[in-house]
Amino acid sequence: MFYCCGITEQGKPAHNEDALLIHRNVLTSGVWEQKISSPFIAAVSDGVSGERSGEVASAMCLGLVSEINYNSRMNLRQRLMEIHRNLAEYSNQDPENHNMQATLCGIAADSRNNIISFNVGDSRLYRFRRGRAEQLSRDQSLVQMLYDEGSITLEQKRTHVHRNVIFPVFGNVSTPPQIDITPVEGGMDYGDVLFLCTDGLSDYVTQLDMEEIMELPKSLPKRLRLLVDKALEAGSKDNITAIAISVI
Repeated sequence: MFYCCGITEQGKPAHNEDALLIHRNVLTSGVWEQKISSPFIAAVSDGVSGERSGEVASAMCLGLVSEINYNSRMNLRQRLMEIHRNLAEYSNQDPENHNMQATLCGIAADSRNNIISFNVGDSRLYRFRRGRAEQLSRDQSLVQMLYDEGSITLEQKRTHVHRNVIFPVFGNVSTPPQIDITPVEGGMDYGDVLFLCTDGLSDYVTQLDMEEIMELPKSLPKRLRLLVDKALEAGSKDNITAIAISVI
């Protein structure tokens, strides 16, 4: 059995282009919490800034993901590519939403509690274990590529002028996304927390801040709220969405 809580915050922008999915529930504003048994999927999605109708893309993307009845025998990459094609086809047919796009980062747990992660874009998955945070996803971004090449430092990666340049995501009408699907090695132990977030949080809250807040003797929803507030206090000008998952 798992406990999941999530929050999606509009923040300073005029509208919320983020959304979250916990099991079959898609949320585009507010707070959600739920006890769930496996199998299940949880994910966050961020409508790509600068493209039209990002809020439509993120909600539609997660709505389609929520229809997946996940099991370990499924070709999840194929199912997710179908969702990408659905978004691209929809945006091609609707001038109001032409080339709408969205990131996607999430986990899928099968009936035996084996967990895999999937990611397209720069939303993130972390695991908190014994006071330490480990980023399990890999950003599909220009600055990540430069960092991997050794061209920039970790601090430069956080502040780089092109840190918001990402590789093709769901709905891109010219280039299909490259979907990263990876087993969560070591799974989840009692006391672990899996944490999903959009870049409105991860761009403004350091890993050390995350570790300090997640170690506080507070309920998981309160710690999640503190992380969102920390991002806002640090000057986040983006929508902020996060999900926390623990074993109960």
